[in-house]
Amino acid sequence: MKKKMNVLFIITDQFRADHLGCYGNPIVKTPNLDKLASEGVRFTNAFCTNPMCMPNRSTFLTGLYPNVHGVRSNGINLPTDLATITEALYKRGYHTINVGKPHFNFWLPPYKLLPKSSESFEAWLADKAGDNPVKENFPIPYYGFREVEMIAGHGNLCLGHYLDDWLDERAPDLAKRVREIFHVDTFFALFCDSFIPEEHYNTKYVEERTIAFLERYSKGEYGEKPFFLHCSFPDPHHPVCPPGKYRDMYSPDDIELPKSFDNIKNLYDHPFLGPHLKQPPFRGALLRESTEEEVRKFTALNYGSETCIDHSIGQILASLEQLGLAENTMIIFTSDHGDFMGDHGMLLKGPAPFNGVLQVPLIWKVPEITKPGVTDALVSTIDLSKTILTLLGLKERHQPPNMQGYDMTPVLKEPDNPDKQVRDCCLIVHDEEVGPKGPLYARLLHYITKTYKLTIYEGVKGYGDLFDRKNDPDELNNLWFDENTKDLKYKLIEDLLHEDLKIQSRFPERQAGT
Repeated sequence: MKKKMNVLFIITDQFRADHLGCYGNPIVKTPNLDKLASEGVRFTNAFCTNPMCMPNRSTFLTGLYPNVHGVRSNGINLPTDLATITEALYKRGYHTINVGKPHFNFWLPPYKLLPKSSESFEAWLADKAGDNPVKENFPIPYYGFREVEMIAGHGNLCLGHYLDDWLDERAPDLAKRVREIFHVDTFFALFCDSFIPEEHYNTKYVEERTIAFLERYSKGEYGEKPFFLHCSFPDPHHPVCPPGKYRDMYSPDDIELPKSFDNIKNLYDHPFLGPHLKQPPFRGALLRESTEEEVRKFTALNYGSETCIDHSIGQILASLEQLGLAENTMIIFTSDHGDFMGDHGMLLKGPAPFNGVLQVPLIWKVPEITKPGVTDALVSTIDLSKTILTLLGLKERHQPPNMQGYDMTPVLKEPDNPDKQVRDCCLIVHDEEVGPKGPLYARLLHYITKTYKLTIYEGVKGYGDLFDRKNDPDELNNLWFDENTKDLKYKLIEDLLHEDLKIQSRFPERQAGT
């Protein structure tokens, strides 16, 4: 390959790994992603580094753990002085562009007046930008991106360039209605009726604007520069409201409840989860206890959103082929985190030890590198950026300093070879804050191997969760107090401690000998 390779990085929001046909889901229709999986490498043991939007997305962009890049929880802006992979790529001749949801700045109003956000709901809803970094004041470059077409929000309730520059032009009456109904409480609803048709929905915006860039690129408008394209769909994150035919594509009656659904009763005695289930934090958007009817409807609507996204991804991939760009473009598909989706009687996300929120889909296709395959190699979101830069030939001195992920190239080259697997564990850090020190203020660590998953909780001594991933995939049997696994538990705790020590910040750097 003579020319530098392009990158099409496709990310969705709150998309479970098992909500794809290629991952074994018998109901949801995802033919385009299934086809991509048949042409590339599909990872069955991919995990987020943090199961919340902003921390995990910031980890991808920087190659650093949340405790190092500083976005420990949603609601904390990614520092602008940190090195990013997009800036590194730009310096090596790449054009960097974001289409869709970045979420590197907070959305909801700050507790104090000083912090400003380029993705603030309040600022984007205002008639004028004032001194806010939105609208005509939007900062470019934005975390290394030289071109940004942004969405802030989900479902019907999306702001940013999508609303101001696209929907206003195509359907001003719809844009006006979005502004009129936009309210924080509505934003945290589970689902709603979509009054926006398919041709004006946020998924279509991401599809259309991504293809428009590819067409501009193929015409030579960016010269000889290769591109890094961050294509980010806001769905299927709630409020779920798939447009048009996708809303009724799946029937709630066809949805099978998870085997762990009734386990919610046992969680009331869980020393960490119990108190939060009895008093749900953050408008029920975290650790939300649910009903059969609600889970069935929510899952069916998620399937509709996911099939809608799959269709748009198919259009993007078809354009890549038609424009002659596919043979020189690396394609990655993943999500920032998952969703409980009825597991243990809960919906959405939140600090908990369960797989549905922690595992993510990951499909990776690299020209002249990958062959079709499936791998059970452990991989974390933090590894993606390191691997991308390595595959693109950026030497370590040109990469952001102190990146903490692993290069997964050996796995991509030989997915079936267990000797080429890089990781023996994944560490997931969850530093959750809702409100200033309440109603949710918690830290968790998840230590995952191919066989076991261990979770420990700050302030909860003498208790944790230990699941056998092979023999108990529904995570119904906590082995923490099992005498037969006592030695195993202590070994995993020690391994977790050493892994946690490994990821701690070494900032500021030493400046002198003594």
